[in-house]
Amino acid sequence: MLLAIDVGNTQTVFGVYQGSALRHHFRLATDRKRTHDEYGVLFREILNDMGVELQAIAGVCLASVVPPLTQIFVRMSEARLGISPLVVGPGCRTGMPILYDNPREVGADRIVNGVAGYERFRVESGDCPGVIIVDFGTATTFDVVSPQGEYLGGAIAPGVGIASEALFLHASKLPRVDLTMPKSSIGKTTVSSMQAGILFGYVGLVDGMVERMKGELPYAPRVIATGGIAGLIGEESRFIEEVDDFLTLEGLRIIHHRNH
Repeated sequence: MLLAIDVGNTQTVFGVYQGSALRHHFRLATDRKRTHDEYGVLFREILNDMGVELQAIAGVCLASVVPPLTQIFVRMSEARLGISPLVVGPGCRTGMPILYDNPREVGADRIVNGVAGYERFRVESGDCPGVIIVDFGTATTFDVVSPQGEYLGGAIAPGVGIASEALFLHASKLPRVDLTMPKSSIGKTTVSSMQAGILFGYVGLVDGMVERMKGELPYAPRVIATGGIAGLIGEESRFIEEVDDFLTLEGLRIIHHRNH
């Protein structure tokens, strides 16, 4: 079995693969104060509850956008599983040329998403016409991959959670609100007005960015979304074609396979 670990700023997602099938997945809050022993205990207990023995894990692939935690999870893997994980980064064979001015600046999660998004449509249709991946995490990222499988670059915007929290913190009369899609863009209460502004506003942001990116490309890329509220935004977006909550984990599986 393969353990895929996606360390994000807010949550860390774990996936257990048997071959190409995702058998189990779970999330932990990303806490920079936890030690590798603390993460190890949580990890072991959750796997036990799922009926997975630690000895069944034969490989680990890790992507992290939180540098202080990268070594924490490397140590956890080595101590609990006896495995030195494959860490996505410089020197890792991704199979995707990075056409960024400085490839080392690109977050590991963005490369992993690019690999997974491209492979998804290539396998599906036999020939990928290029792809735009929208990831709704702590930040909302847009990543563009060419029909030749090259990572071209993208865009980064504040995430929906950040924007919602900023309204609550900096506007004294505005409450925290649940991120549920309102029935109308014309709110009749403060809560529904905030939900309309935040969520329909992000639909507009996503569609505007994707439309602009498509206008700058000489081909018509496919569009896939993942992360947090991808399902909510995807239902309203004019451009998002598919939503895959486990796209990043799938990218880790593909990259681990390419390196072994």
